[in-house]
Amino acid sequence: MATAITQEPLHLIDVDAIVVALGGGELSGPALELNTQTDGALQRMIDANEASLKVGVTTSWLAPSGIKAPVVMLVGLGSCNSPENISYFKAAGAAAKALAAKQRDTVAYYFPECDATALETAVSGSLVGCHGQDICRSKHDLYTPNNILWATNDELTVASGTIIAEGINLTRDLVNGPPNMVYPETFAEQIQSLGETTSLEIEVWDAAKLAEEKCGALLAVAQGSAREARLVIMRYRGSDVVDPQLALVGKGVTYDSGGLSLKPSDGQKTMKCDMAGAATVVGTMQAISQLKLPCHVIGLVGLVENMVSSNAYRLGDVIIARNGKTIEVLNTDAEGRLVLADVLDVAVEQKPTHLIDLATLTGACCVALGLNVTGFMTNDQNWCDDLTRAAAVSGEQVWQLPMFKEFGTELQSKVADLRNIGTGRWGGAITAGKFLEEFVSEVSWTHMDIAGPAFADSPKKWVDGGASGVMVRTLIEVIRQLEK
Repeated sequence: MATAITQEPLHLIDVDAIVVALGGGELSGPALELNTQTDGALQRMIDANEASLKVGVTTSWLAPSGIKAPVVMLVGLGSCNSPENISYFKAAGAAAKALAAKQRDTVAYYFPECDATALETAVSGSLVGCHGQDICRSKHDLYTPNNILWATNDELTVASGTIIAEGINLTRDLVNGPPNMVYPETFAEQIQSLGETTSLEIEVWDAAKLAEEKCGALLAVAQGSAREARLVIMRYRGSDVVDPQLALVGKGVTYDSGGLSLKPSDGQKTMKCDMAGAATVVGTMQAISQLKLPCHVIGLVGLVENMVSSNAYRLGDVIIARNGKTIEVLNTDAEGRLVLADVLDVAVEQKPTHLIDLATLTGACCVALGLNVTGFMTNDQNWCDDLTRAAAVSGEQVWQLPMFKEFGTELQSKVADLRNIGTGRWGGAITAGKFLEEFVSEVSWTHMDIAGPAFADSPKKWVDGGASGVMVRTLIEVIRQLEK
């Protein structure tokens, strides 16, 4: 796949299909040109409700008179005159997904004139929309065109939008990969391969190194599996700042059976996605290195399988985390926070200014916020506000949950420093956040619970089902602000 720009008028360009986005108000830009070249046919279609302005709604127009391309895909940007950035992502993604049902050589996109942020978002959407979860099928459901052209003179923005989409799709491919193919060792190997194609410095801790580093919480989760655990550190040095401005930490449970607190069969079917936090960190680190952002950022992922065996960790076990705190295990399916406990401690040791962890951590967050919203929890309101603003620019839905001290009292144990679950079923997303807070020291920190939006059972108009790549765009946006 290659992306490029074009100055060719839409009625003359010789491609397999063109995409024309329809905004609110009077026809203008490419839509007006299309209407003119078709003797007013576009306006008549709109007036007859045969073409919609609704965001992401597509209309396929075959062989319109006056247009060289055999297919014109119309897609709505919304009825308002100033669409939000997310509308560009959804519109481009929906058009791309509609055209991806068959292999095409070249598709050209003609969107209304917009600023660089909106254009970059649209370019990303076009590449995410045609990229499916069918990575193990001999015959695909979605096909990415060999060439994608954008009618603009802003070559740099098209290039950056492409890089961001590649980071999102890397995240999605890792999450969509079956657990017999994506497990701690192979995941770490994929990260190592990035060191050959990017400027990332990669360090891998194997089981022996993890034991040497006293990562007792992470290793306790891993001990029930025949697959050895890994911890991977990625470092991007895009500036001369000595200490990292940001550390990204991702939960990488490549398969979660629940351990001895075994999940039912239906609950295990999508548990390959329990490493979405780690995959998000990897996709983001690839993108910022290729964007050559002027910042110093590290990414850390803890990679384990949570399995059942005679060696699996048990309810009632007391384990010792890397920072020395003892933890009473009262649910082996509350394993992600144990993995993150040690990885967060490693991150804190790197002296970052800010810290973010991402995890498919709790079903309770889905109960609280639904399946499309990421839950934020923080010890630094200003930092969380920065992330919320970045999410608003990216069009990703987030909501902050409170971190009242009372929730922390539920983690008190009679036999250890902490217990790994709260005392009851209420506020489970927050008690999980309070548990993680015990391992971030005084570093400015925000926890992102992506359990809801990280993986979808069914597709949307603009993206296939399965992994979504949620929060990659938000993380890139906030990292861009680190340079200011």
